[in-house]
Amino acid sequence: MALTLSNPARRRLRTLGFLSPWLIGFSVFFAYPLIATVYFSFMHYNQIQKPDFVGLRNWKYVFEQMPLFGPALWNTLWLVVVMVALRVIFGLSLGLLITKIKTGAGFFRTAFYLPYLAPPVAATVAFVFLLNPSTGPVNEVLGHLGITGPNWFNDAAWAKPSLVMLSLWGIGDLMVIFMAALLDVPREQYEAAELDGAGAWSKFRYVTWPSITPIVMFAVVTGVVQTMQYYTQALVAGKIASGVSIGPGSVIQPGYPDHSTLTVPQLVYSMGFQNFNTGAACVLSLVLFAIAMAVTMLLMRKRSGLLAAED
Repeated sequence: MALTLSNPARRRLRTLGFLSPWLIGFSVFFAYPLIATVYFSFMHYNQIQKPDFVGLRNWKYVFEQMPLFGPALWNTLWLVVVMVALRVIFGLSLGLLITKIKTGAGFFRTAFYLPYLAPPVAATVAFVFLLNPSTGPVNEVLGHLGITGPNWFNDAAWAKPSLVMLSLWGIGDLMVIFMAALLDVPREQYEAAELDGAGAWSKFRYVTWPSITPIVMFAVVTGVVQTMQYYTQALVAGKIASGVSIGPGSVIQPGYPDHSTLTVPQLVYSMGFQNFNTGAACVLSLVLFAIAMAVTMLLMRKRSGLLAAED
């Protein structure tokens, strides 16, 4: 006898069929890796032998005995606060500037966007050579102006600011996003504000800002998530600035100079794939995930976040 399904059952199966691509992607690329990370955080696993349950030993090791966890977490949070804030401010400022330019807007838009297209490794290598304290053109120009240039990536105090400068050089992605948001603000609102005698600051505060707040929130949230995973630029900059030759099989400790550019993702890679301490690497990954989730939830809260409260 043929199996017949009621109309509600058909609708549920049809809905499940439409949702299946998302459900498969969520299960394979998020749910399973997260569950596996939690599982291995309680295991001693060197990726060769069978996992052995050790309870909270990995957690205690990370929070109590790992000497580089504190500096790596501080560097990551510093980059999140400073880099994300400056990128949003600079991206919005450039977007405002280019939308106000009457002639040559296309040229400036292209000039500011092109650096974003450079591959991260190539851009970082070029930036390190530009800021080389001995032979870099930046310090040479500063020397001609009577200014003694800093050591940039070779100085622990300037290494993180140099990474921020590198990120601001490739600000073209946020600039384009903010330009689209600014051009979408209704002109009638600006005209009404001018009739009321509003100046430039008042128009930005009461007209522009409320209209682009969702885009600002998007830029901040995605910036926090991306910066929490900051790895390539910091690692490449430290290796190039240290002058250590990189060859097959070579193992170089990240964070040069003096662990000032060491981030938690670098520590995850070092623990998991160089020291084969998968349990500790999973603990570090879960700490990053928890911080990113907490910051995102805080930003997306009504009234206390970037989203305005609904009446």
